[in-house]
Amino acid sequence: MTTSDTGVQLLEGSQAVAQAISRARPGVVCAYPISPQTHIVEALSAAVRKGTLPHCEYINVESEFAAMSVAIGSSAAGARTYTATASQGLLYMAEAVYNAAGLGLPIVMTVASRAIGSPINIWNDHSDSLSQRDSGWLQLFAADNQEAVDLHIQAFAIAEELRLPVMVCMDGFVLTHALELVDIPSQDAVDAFLPPASDIHAEMDVATPGTVGTMAGPDIFTETKYVSYQQHVAAHDVVEKWGQRWFDTFGRDAGGLVRLYETSDDGVVGGTKVPAASGKVRGCDPNEIVVIAMGSTLGTMQAVLPELADEGIRVRLVGITSFRPFPDALLREVIGQARRVVVIDRAVQLGIGGVLTGEIRRALYDSGASVHPVAAGLGGRPITEKSLAELVRQASRGELDVHLNWMDLRHDVVDAAVEASARATAEGVGSAAAAMAEGDSGRPVQRAERVTVETPADDSGRPGQRAQRATVETPADDSGRLSQRAERATVETPANQETEK
Repeated sequence: MTTSDTGVQLLEGSQAVAQAISRARPGVVCAYPISPQTHIVEALSAAVRKGTLPHCEYINVESEFAAMSVAIGSSAAGARTYTATASQGLLYMAEAVYNAAGLGLPIVMTVASRAIGSPINIWNDHSDSLSQRDSGWLQLFAADNQEAVDLHIQAFAIAEELRLPVMVCMDGFVLTHALELVDIPSQDAVDAFLPPASDIHAEMDVATPGTVGTMAGPDIFTETKYVSYQQHVAAHDVVEKWGQRWFDTFGRDAGGLVRLYETSDDGVVGGTKVPAASGKVRGCDPNEIVVIAMGSTLGTMQAVLPELADEGIRVRLVGITSFRPFPDALLREVIGQARRVVVIDRAVQLGIGGVLTGEIRRALYDSGASVHPVAAGLGGRPITEKSLAELVRQASRGELDVHLNWMDLRHDVVDAAVEASARATAEGVGSAAAAMAEGDSGRPVQRAERVTVETPADDSGRPGQRAQRATVETPADDSGRLSQRAERATVETPANQETEK
Protein backbone atom coordinates (compact mmCIF):
# COMPACT_ATOMS: atom_id res chain seq x y z
CA MET A 1 0.00 0.00 0.00
CA THR A 2 1.34 3.41 -0.95
CA THR A 3 0.97 6.14 1.65
CA SER A 4 0.91 9.05 -0.80
CA ASP A 5 -0.88 9.55 -4.12
CA THR A 6 1.36 12.10 -5.80
CA GLY A 7 4.25 12.66 -3.42
CA VAL A 8 5.10 16.10 -2.09
CA GLN A 9 3.03 18.94 -3.57
CA LEU A 10 3.24 22.71 -3.31
CA LEU A 11 -0.15 23.63 -1.86
CA GLU A 12 -1.87 26.45 -0.05
CA GLY A 13 -2.53 25.39 3.53
CA SER A 14 -6.30 25.59 3.11
CA GLN A 15 -6.24 23.42 0.00
CA ALA A 16 -4.04 20.86 1.73
CA VAL A 17 -6.42 20.66 4.69
CA ALA A 18 -9.41 20.30 2.35
CA GLN A 19 -7.71 17.34 0.67
CA ALA A 20 -6.98 15.79 4.06
CA ILE A 21 -10.62 16.17 5.11
CA SER A 22 -11.73 14.56 1.84
CA ARG A 23 -9.49 11.57 2.54
CA ALA A 24 -11.31 11.10 5.87
CA ARG A 25 -14.58 10.59 3.93
CA PRO A 26 -16.93 12.84 5.94
CA GLY A 27 -20.62 12.16 5.53
CA VAL A 28 -21.64 15.76 6.23
CA VAL A 29 -19.78 19.05 5.78
CA CYS A 30 -21.69 22.09 7.05
CA ALA A 31 -20.17 25.52 6.73
CA TYR A 32 -20.58 29.25 6.70
CA PRO A 33 -17.72 31.25 5.14
CA ILE A 34 -15.57 33.51 7.27
CA SER A 35 -11.96 34.50 6.62
CA PRO A 36 -9.46 32.96 6.86
CA GLN A 37 -11.06 29.48 6.73
CA THR A 38 -13.21 30.09 3.62
CA HIS A 39 -10.86 28.42 1.14
CA ILE A 40 -11.15 25.13 3.03
CA VAL A 41 -14.93 24.86 2.81
CA GLU A 42 -14.96 26.25 -0.74
CA ALA A 43 -12.64 23.44 -1.83
CA LEU A 44 -14.78 20.84 -0.06
CA SER A 45 -17.90 22.26 -1.72
CA ALA A 46 -16.25 21.94 -5.12
CA ALA A 47 -15.20 18.36 -4.34
CA VAL A 48 -18.77 17.38 -3.45
CA ARG A 49 -20.16 19.06 -6.58
CA LYS A 50 -17.62 17.38 -8.86
CA GLY A 51 -18.13 13.98 -7.26
CA THR A 52 -14.54 13.63 -6.04
CA LEU A 53 -15.91 13.56 -2.47
CA PRO A 54 -18.67 10.97 -2.85
CA HIS A 55 -21.36 10.08 -0.32
CA CYS A 56 -21.02 13.45 1.39
CA GLU A 57 -23.75 16.03 1.90
CA TYR A 58 -22.51 19.63 1.80
CA ILE A 59 -24.83 21.99 3.64
CA ASN A 60 -24.32 25.72 3.15
CA VAL A 61 -26.00 27.28 6.18
CA GLU A 62 -26.98 30.84 7.06
CA SER A 63 -24.66 31.38 10.04
CA GLU A 64 -21.95 29.86 12.18
CA PHE A 65 -24.50 29.03 14.86
CA ALA A 66 -26.44 27.10 12.22
CA ALA A 67 -23.25 25.35 11.07
CA MET A 68 -22.59 23.92 14.53
CA SER A 69 -26.28 23.12 15.02
CA VAL A 70 -26.31 21.11 11.79
CA ALA A 71 -23.06 19.43 12.84
CA ILE A 72 -24.68 18.40 16.13
CA GLY A 73 -27.64 16.88 14.33
CA SER A 74 -25.63 15.02 11.72
CA SER A 75 -23.10 13.70 14.24
CA ALA A 76 -25.88 12.57 16.58
CA ALA A 77 -27.35 10.68 13.62
CA GLY A 78 -24.06 8.83 13.17
CA ALA A 79 -22.43 10.74 10.29
CA ARG A 80 -18.75 11.62 10.27
CA THR A 81 -19.06 15.40 10.49
CA TYR A 82 -16.79 18.35 9.74
CA THR A 83 -17.03 22.13 9.84
CA ALA A 84 -14.70 25.14 10.06
CA THR A 85 -14.79 28.66 11.44
CA ALA A 86 -12.74 31.53 12.88
CA SER A 87 -12.87 34.57 15.16
CA GLN A 88 -16.34 36.14 15.60
CA GLY A 89 -17.79 33.10 13.84
CA LEU A 90 -16.54 30.86 16.63
CA LEU A 91 -18.06 33.21 19.18
CA TYR A 92 -21.36 33.22 17.29
CA MET A 93 -21.58 29.42 17.52
CA ALA A 94 -20.30 29.30 21.13
CA GLU A 95 -23.58 28.12 22.67
CA ALA A 96 -23.71 25.19 20.27
CA VAL A 97 -19.96 24.53 20.72
CA TYR A 98 -20.56 23.76 24.39
CA ASN A 99 -23.60 21.64 23.52
CA ALA A 100 -21.61 19.51 21.07
CA ALA A 101 -19.06 18.68 23.77
CA GLY A 102 -21.68 18.04 26.44
CA LEU A 103 -23.48 15.63 24.13
CA GLY A 104 -20.24 13.75 23.44
CA LEU A 105 -20.34 14.15 19.66
CA PRO A 106 -17.16 13.38 17.64
CA ILE A 107 -17.23 16.46 15.41
CA VAL A 108 -13.97 17.74 13.88
CA MET A 109 -13.67 21.49 13.30
CA THR A 110 -10.89 23.62 11.88
CA VAL A 111 -10.35 26.93 13.62
CA ALA A 112 -8.28 29.17 11.36
CA SER A 113 -7.10 31.20 14.32
CA ARG A 114 -7.77 34.91 14.08
CA ALA A 115 -8.03 37.86 16.46
CA ILE A 116 -11.31 38.76 18.13
CA GLY A 117 -12.59 42.33 17.86
CA SER A 118 -13.03 45.02 18.94
CA PRO A 119 -11.19 46.68 17.30
CA ILE A 120 -11.99 44.78 14.11
CA ASN A 121 -9.03 42.70 13.01
CA ILE A 122 -8.92 39.80 10.55
CA TRP A 123 -5.31 38.77 11.16
CA ASN A 124 -3.86 35.98 13.21
CA ASP A 125 -3.50 35.36 16.88
CA HIS A 126 -4.97 32.71 19.20
CA SER A 127 -7.65 34.71 21.00
CA ASP A 128 -10.54 32.99 19.21
CA SER A 129 -9.59 29.35 19.74
CA LEU A 130 -8.39 29.91 23.30
CA SER A 131 -11.63 31.68 24.20
CA GLN A 132 -13.24 28.22 23.96
CA ARG A 133 -10.60 26.40 25.99
CA ASP A 134 -13.10 25.27 28.63
CA SER A 135 -15.89 24.32 26.22
CA GLY A 136 -15.10 20.61 26.45
CA TRP A 137 -13.45 20.31 23.02
CA LEU A 138 -9.98 18.90 22.53
CA GLN A 139 -7.66 21.48 20.92
CA LEU A 140 -4.68 20.55 18.75
CA PHE A 141 -2.36 23.27 17.36
CA ALA A 142 -0.46 22.84 14.08
CA ALA A 143 3.02 24.30 13.71
CA ASP A 144 3.01 24.11 9.90
CA ASN A 145 0.80 22.96 7.05
CA GLN A 146 2.13 19.41 6.97
CA GLU A 147 1.23 19.03 10.62
CA ALA A 148 -2.18 20.59 9.91
CA VAL A 149 -2.84 17.83 7.35
CA ASP A 150 -1.66 15.10 9.70
CA LEU A 151 -3.56 16.41 12.74
CA HIS A 152 -6.87 16.69 10.88
CA ILE A 153 -6.84 13.03 9.93
CA GLN A 154 -5.77 11.99 13.42
CA ALA A 155 -8.52 14.20 14.87
CA PHE A 156 -11.28 12.00 13.44
CA ALA A 157 -9.78 8.90 15.05
CA ILE A 158 -9.27 10.67 18.40
CA ALA A 159 -12.77 12.18 18.42
CA GLU A 160 -14.49 8.92 17.55
CA GLU A 161 -12.62 6.87 20.14
CA LEU A 162 -13.19 9.36 22.96
CA ARG A 163 -16.62 10.53 21.78
CA LEU A 164 -15.46 14.11 22.17
CA PRO A 165 -15.25 16.88 19.54
CA VAL A 166 -11.83 18.08 18.38
CA MET A 167 -10.68 21.50 17.16
CA VAL A 168 -7.63 21.56 14.94
CA CYS A 169 -6.25 25.09 15.21
CA MET A 170 -4.03 26.48 12.47
CA ASP A 171 -2.80 30.05 12.25
CA GLY A 172 -5.02 32.11 9.98
CA PHE A 173 -3.34 33.48 6.83
CA VAL A 174 0.14 32.58 8.16
CA LEU A 175 -0.68 28.93 7.46
CA THR A 176 -4.08 28.85 5.74
CA HIS A 177 -2.94 31.08 2.88
CA ALA A 178 0.74 30.09 2.76
CA LEU A 179 2.18 27.82 0.09
CA GLU A 180 4.20 24.94 1.51
CA LEU A 181 5.44 21.57 0.37
CA VAL A 182 2.93 19.06 1.73
CA ASP A 183 2.59 15.29 1.46
CA ILE A 184 -1.09 14.29 1.23
CA PRO A 185 -1.68 10.67 2.31
CA SER A 186 -3.32 8.40 -0.24
CA GLN A 187 -6.96 7.44 0.06
CA ASP A 188 -6.08 3.78 0.65
CA ALA A 189 -3.65 4.73 3.42
CA VAL A 190 -6.18 6.94 5.20
CA ASP A 191 -8.89 4.28 4.84
CA ALA A 192 -6.56 1.80 6.52
CA PHE A 193 -5.62 4.26 9.26
CA LEU A 194 -9.07 5.50 10.28
CA PRO A 195 -11.78 3.28 11.74
CA PRO A 196 -14.74 2.95 9.35
CA ALA A 197 -17.23 5.80 9.58
CA SER A 198 -19.96 3.16 9.89
CA ASP A 199 -18.59 2.37 13.37
CA ILE A 200 -19.67 5.79 14.68
CA HIS A 201 -22.36 5.34 17.31
CA ALA A 202 -25.62 7.08 16.41
CA GLU A 203 -27.29 8.85 19.29
CA MET A 204 -30.44 9.15 17.18
CA ASP A 205 -31.66 5.94 15.57
CA VAL A 206 -35.19 5.32 14.34
CA ALA A 207 -34.80 1.66 15.26
CA THR A 208 -34.18 2.57 18.88
CA PRO A 209 -35.90 5.93 19.52
CA GLY A 210 -34.53 8.06 22.32
CA THR A 211 -34.11 11.63 23.48
CA VAL A 212 -30.94 13.64 22.95
CA GLY A 213 -30.00 16.68 25.00
CA THR A 214 -32.38 16.27 27.91
CA MET A 215 -32.41 18.47 30.99
CA ALA A 216 -30.05 17.44 33.80
CA GLY A 217 -31.14 18.48 37.27
CA PRO A 218 -29.01 19.06 40.38
CA ASP A 219 -29.28 15.37 41.23
CA ILE A 220 -27.11 14.29 38.24
CA PHE A 221 -25.43 17.42 36.83
CA THR A 222 -22.28 17.03 38.94
CA GLU A 223 -21.94 13.43 37.80
CA THR A 224 -22.15 14.40 34.12
CA LYS A 225 -19.28 16.85 34.66
CA TYR A 226 -17.31 14.18 36.48
CA VAL A 227 -17.68 11.81 33.51
CA SER A 228 -16.58 14.56 31.10
CA TYR A 229 -13.61 15.36 33.33
CA GLN A 230 -12.49 11.74 33.26
CA GLN A 231 -12.84 11.64 29.47
CA HIS A 232 -10.40 14.52 29.21
CA VAL A 233 -8.00 12.84 31.61
CA ALA A 234 -8.10 9.74 29.41
CA ALA A 235 -7.57 11.90 26.32
CA HIS A 236 -3.84 12.28 27.10
CA ASP A 237 -3.17 8.63 26.29
CA VAL A 238 -5.52 8.57 23.29
CA VAL A 239 -3.91 11.62 21.65
CA GLU A 240 -0.50 10.10 22.21
CA LYS A 241 -1.59 6.70 20.89
CA TRP A 242 -2.88 8.02 17.57
CA GLY A 243 0.23 10.17 17.14
CA GLN A 244 2.36 7.05 17.52
CA ARG A 245 0.17 5.10 15.09
CA TRP A 246 0.59 7.91 12.59
CA PHE A 247 4.37 7.65 12.87
CA ASP A 248 4.22 3.86 12.52
CA THR A 249 2.04 4.15 9.39
CA PHE A 250 3.40 7.20 7.58
CA GLY A 251 6.85 7.71 9.10
CA ARG A 252 6.07 11.29 10.12
CA ASP A 253 6.45 12.36 13.72
CA ALA A 254 3.21 14.32 14.00
CA GLY A 255 0.63 14.69 16.72
CA GLY A 256 1.06 13.75 20.35
CA LEU A 257 1.10 16.21 23.21
CA VAL A 258 4.44 18.04 23.12
CA ARG A 259 7.31 18.51 20.67
CA LEU A 260 10.94 19.38 21.41
CA TYR A 261 13.27 21.36 19.15
CA GLU A 262 16.99 21.38 19.85
CA THR A 263 20.16 22.30 17.97
CA SER A 264 22.58 19.49 17.20
CA ASP A 265 26.36 19.83 17.22
CA ASP A 266 26.35 20.55 13.47
CA GLY A 267 23.81 23.38 13.87
CA VAL A 268 20.78 21.49 12.55
CA VAL A 269 17.50 22.04 14.42
CA GLY A 270 15.41 18.93 14.86
CA GLY A 271 11.89 18.56 16.21
CA THR A 272 10.68 15.36 17.84
CA LYS A 273 7.45 14.35 19.53
CA VAL A 274 8.00 13.78 23.23
CA PRO A 275 7.21 10.18 24.20
CA ALA A 276 4.52 10.06 26.84
CA ALA A 277 6.22 7.33 28.86
CA SER A 278 7.88 8.78 31.93
CA GLY A 279 11.64 8.68 32.14
CA LYS A 280 12.29 8.83 28.37
CA VAL A 281 12.92 12.57 28.16
CA ARG A 282 16.05 14.45 29.13
CA GLY A 283 15.15 17.18 31.57
CA CYS A 284 16.78 20.58 31.22
CA ASP A 285 19.67 21.61 33.44
CA PRO A 286 19.64 24.97 35.32
CA ASN A 287 21.68 26.73 32.63
CA GLU A 288 19.22 26.12 29.80
CA ILE A 289 16.53 28.60 28.80
CA VAL A 290 13.21 27.05 27.86
CA VAL A 291 11.01 28.78 25.27
CA ILE A 292 7.42 27.53 24.99
CA ALA A 293 5.10 28.38 22.08
CA MET A 294 2.24 27.09 19.94
CA GLY A 295 1.47 27.27 16.23
CA SER A 296 3.55 28.87 13.49
CA THR A 297 5.74 30.78 15.97
CA LEU A 298 7.62 27.51 16.44
CA GLY A 299 8.92 27.65 12.87
CA THR A 300 10.30 31.16 13.31
CA MET A 301 11.88 30.28 16.63
CA GLN A 302 13.57 27.21 15.14
CA ALA A 303 15.40 29.49 12.70
CA VAL A 304 16.85 31.44 15.62
CA LEU A 305 18.24 28.50 17.60
CA PRO A 306 21.54 28.04 15.66
CA GLU A 307 22.36 31.75 16.01
CA LEU A 308 21.77 31.63 19.75
CA ALA A 309 23.80 28.43 20.07
CA ASP A 310 26.74 30.17 18.36
CA GLU A 311 26.49 32.86 21.04
CA GLY A 312 26.68 30.24 23.76
CA ILE A 313 23.02 30.58 24.78
CA ARG A 314 21.53 27.16 25.38
CA VAL A 315 17.86 27.00 24.46
CA ARG A 316 15.28 24.23 24.49
CA LEU A 317 12.23 25.04 22.37
CA VAL A 318 9.03 23.33 23.50
CA GLY A 319 6.00 23.20 21.21
CA ILE A 320 2.58 22.58 22.69
CA THR A 321 0.62 20.47 20.21
CA SER A 322 -2.22 19.55 22.56
CA PHE A 323 -3.64 22.50 24.49
CA ARG A 324 -6.63 20.41 25.50
CA PRO A 325 -5.88 18.06 27.08
CA PHE A 326 -2.99 20.05 28.54
CA PRO A 327 0.23 18.03 29.08
CA ASP A 328 1.00 19.02 32.68
CA ALA A 329 3.04 15.96 33.70
CA LEU A 330 4.99 15.80 30.45
CA LEU A 331 5.89 19.48 30.67
CA ARG A 332 7.26 19.08 34.18
CA GLU A 333 9.48 16.28 32.91
CA VAL A 334 10.64 18.30 29.90
CA ILE A 335 11.42 21.42 31.95
CA GLY A 336 13.51 19.47 34.43
CA GLN A 337 15.74 21.79 36.45
CA ALA A 338 15.47 24.80 34.14
CA ARG A 339 15.15 28.05 36.04
CA ARG A 340 14.10 30.39 33.20
CA VAL A 341 11.01 29.66 31.11
CA VAL A 342 9.88 32.12 28.41
CA VAL A 343 6.29 31.69 27.17
CA ILE A 344 5.21 33.22 23.85
CA ASP A 345 1.56 34.17 24.29
CA ARG A 346 -0.67 34.83 21.27
CA ALA A 347 -3.71 35.56 23.45
CA VAL A 348 -3.99 37.77 26.52
CA GLN A 349 -6.28 37.79 29.55
CA LEU A 350 -6.73 41.50 30.14
CA GLY A 351 -5.39 42.60 33.49
CA ILE A 352 -4.13 39.08 34.23
CA GLY A 353 -1.56 37.89 31.69
CA GLY A 354 -1.11 35.39 28.88
CA VAL A 355 -3.53 32.49 28.42
CA LEU A 356 -0.80 29.93 27.69
CA THR A 357 1.28 31.30 30.58
CA GLY A 358 -1.56 30.59 32.99
CA GLU A 359 -1.50 26.92 31.99
CA ILE A 360 2.30 26.75 32.18
CA ARG A 361 2.41 28.27 35.65
CA ARG A 362 -0.24 25.86 36.88
CA ALA A 363 1.75 22.91 35.52
CA LEU A 364 5.07 24.15 36.95
CA TYR A 365 3.78 25.62 40.21
CA ASP A 366 6.28 23.71 42.40
CA SER A 367 9.19 23.40 39.95
CA GLY A 368 11.12 26.47 41.09
CA ALA A 369 11.25 27.82 37.52
CA SER A 370 10.75 31.53 36.89
CA VAL A 371 8.12 31.92 34.16
CA HIS A 372 8.32 35.01 31.91
CA PRO A 373 5.19 35.64 29.79
CA VAL A 374 5.56 37.55 26.52
CA ALA A 375 2.61 38.91 24.52
CA ALA A 376 3.58 38.64 20.86
CA GLY A 377 2.00 38.59 17.44
CA LEU A 378 -1.37 39.96 18.56
CA GLY A 379 -3.70 40.90 15.72
CA GLY A 380 -1.25 39.60 13.14
CA ARG A 381 1.80 41.67 14.08
CA PRO A 382 4.82 39.84 12.61
CA ILE A 383 6.92 37.77 15.00
CA THR A 384 10.39 38.17 13.53
CA GLU A 385 13.58 36.20 14.02
CA LYS A 386 15.29 39.40 15.16
CA SER A 387 12.72 40.05 17.88
CA LEU A 388 12.74 36.45 19.12
CA ALA A 389 16.55 36.36 19.26
CA GLU A 390 16.65 39.57 21.28
CA LEU A 391 13.94 38.24 23.57
CA VAL A 392 16.03 35.19 24.45
CA ARG A 393 19.11 37.36 24.94
CA GLN A 394 17.12 39.47 27.40
CA ALA A 395 16.10 36.30 29.22
CA SER A 396 19.72 35.16 29.41
CA ARG A 397 20.64 38.51 31.00
CA GLY A 398 17.79 38.29 33.48
CA GLU A 399 16.01 41.31 31.99
CA LEU A 400 12.53 39.86 31.47
CA ASP A 401 9.77 40.56 33.97
CA VAL A 402 7.73 37.81 35.60
CA HIS A 403 4.70 39.93 34.75
CA LEU A 404 3.52 40.27 31.16
CA ASN A 405 6.20 41.49 28.75
CA TRP A 406 5.09 43.02 25.43
CA MET A 407 7.27 42.22 22.42
CA ASP A 408 7.77 45.04 19.90
CA LEU A 409 5.35 47.32 21.73
CA ARG A 410 5.04 50.70 19.96
CA HIS A 411 5.54 53.09 22.85
CA ASP A 412 4.92 56.11 20.58
CA VAL A 413 1.38 54.89 19.89
CA VAL A 414 0.76 54.10 23.57
CA ASP A 415 2.06 57.50 24.68
CA ALA A 416 -0.06 59.29 22.07
CA ALA A 417 -3.14 57.36 23.18
CA VAL A 418 -2.58 58.25 26.84
CA GLU A 419 -2.06 61.90 25.93
CA ALA A 420 -5.16 61.94 23.72
CA SER A 421 -7.22 60.29 26.43
CA ALA A 422 -6.15 62.87 28.99
CA ARG A 423 -6.91 65.71 26.58
CA ALA A 424 -10.30 64.24 25.72
CA THR A 425 -11.22 63.92 29.37
CA ALA A 426 -10.16 67.51 30.09
CA GLU A 427 -12.14 68.84 27.14
CA GLY A 428 -15.23 66.77 27.91
CA VAL A 429 -15.15 64.71 24.72
CA GLY A 430 -15.70 61.47 26.61
CA SER A 431 -13.92 58.16 26.76
CA ALA A 432 -10.40 57.14 25.92
CA ALA A 433 -11.84 55.11 23.04
CA ALA A 434 -13.16 58.30 21.50
CA ALA A 435 -9.77 59.92 21.89
CA MET A 436 -8.15 57.05 20.00
CA ALA A 437 -10.09 58.18 16.91
CA GLU A 438 -7.29 60.60 16.10
CA GLY A 439 -5.26 57.54 15.01
CA ASP A 440 -1.70 57.64 13.69
CA SER A 441 -2.12 61.05 12.05
CA GLY A 442 -1.84 62.83 15.38
CA ARG A 443 -4.53 65.30 14.30
CA PRO A 444 -7.10 65.81 17.06
CA VAL A 445 -10.79 65.16 16.75
CA GLN A 446 -12.75 68.41 16.86
CA ARG A 447 -14.53 68.77 20.17
CA ALA A 448 -18.22 67.92 20.02
CA GLU A 449 -20.81 70.61 20.72
CA ARG A 450 -23.93 70.14 22.77
CA VAL A 451 -27.33 71.14 21.37
CA THR A 452 -30.31 70.88 23.69
CA VAL A 453 -33.90 70.74 22.45
CA GLU A 454 -36.78 70.73 24.92
CA THR A 455 -40.03 69.15 23.79
CA PRO A 456 -43.23 69.40 25.82
CA ALA A 457 -45.81 66.67 26.22
CA ASP A 458 -48.07 66.07 23.23
CA ASP A 459 -51.73 67.19 23.00
CA SER A 460 -52.98 63.91 24.39
CA GLY A 461 -51.47 64.72 27.73
CA ARG A 462 -49.08 61.77 27.56
CA PRO A 463 -45.46 62.47 28.48
CA GLY A 464 -43.14 63.00 25.56
CA GLN A 465 -40.50 60.48 24.43
CA ARG A 466 -37.83 59.72 27.00
CA ALA A 467 -34.73 61.85 26.62
CA GLN A 468 -31.96 60.32 24.52
CA ARG A 469 -28.37 61.25 23.85
CA ALA A 470 -26.65 60.47 20.54
CA THR A 471 -23.03 61.29 19.76
CA VAL A 472 -21.19 61.16 16.43
CA GLU A 473 -17.51 62.05 16.35
CA THR A 474 -15.71 62.47 13.04
CA PRO A 475 -11.92 62.93 12.83
CA ALA A 476 -10.11 65.17 10.37
CA ASP A 477 -9.75 63.80 6.85
CA ASP A 478 -6.46 63.00 5.11
CA SER A 479 -6.13 66.54 3.74
CA GLY A 480 -5.75 67.92 7.23
CA ARG A 481 -9.09 69.76 7.08
CA LEU A 482 -11.56 68.97 9.82
CA SER A 483 -14.43 66.83 8.68
CA GLN A 484 -18.05 67.71 9.33
CA ARG A 485 -18.46 68.93 12.86
CA ALA A 486 -19.48 66.30 15.38
CA GLU A 487 -22.55 67.05 17.39
CA ARG A 488 -24.11 65.77 20.55
CA ALA A 489 -27.89 66.10 20.53
CA THR A 490 -29.76 65.88 23.78
CA VAL A 491 -33.51 65.76 23.68
CA GLU A 492 -35.13 66.46 27.02
CA THR A 493 -38.89 65.84 27.15
CA PRO A 494 -40.49 66.47 30.50
CA ALA A 495 -43.80 64.91 31.39
CA ASN A 496 -46.91 67.11 31.16
CA GLN A 497 -48.16 69.10 34.11
CA GLU A 498 -50.77 66.57 35.14
CA THR A 499 -48.19 63.79 35.25
CA GLU A 500 -45.77 65.96 37.20
CA LYS A 501 -48.40 66.51 39.87
